[in-house]
Amino acid sequence: MKATLINAAMVGSGGFIGALARYGLSGLVHRQVPFATFPYGTVAVNLMGCCAIGVIAGLAESRQLFGPEFRTFALIGLLGGFTTFSTFGYETFAMLRDAEYLRVAANVGVHVILGLALVWLGYALTTLR
Repeated sequence: MKATLINAAMVGSGGFIGALARYGLSGLVHRQVPFATFPYGTVAVNLMGCCAIGVIAGLAESRQLFGPEFRTFALIGLLGGFTTFSTFGYETFAMLRDAEYLRVAANVGVHVILGLALVWLGYALTTLR
């Protein structure tokens, strides 16, 4: 029970910080390109999150620098609050690294195609007249 509460606190505090960082960075980028029709802020957050998860996971795996509490805080909480796209990127990378190409295609297809289809469905269901 105690470990579960500690993990929940690590994830929650990391998620809070990550969400604030996402809001701040995305807003900063959007203010730099105020009339852009492309979501540069979202792209910046997603790409930065992908780089960060690569660095943290690489250091954790190759040098055992971080304990399980920090990994929970940083990878699940902080980066989960910042962007879950980084988790998608890392999990897809891990499958590529393990030569699981069919799983890679399925993962990308499900996330992108099914994700977009469900956005459309949710939108359509709420805007029916």
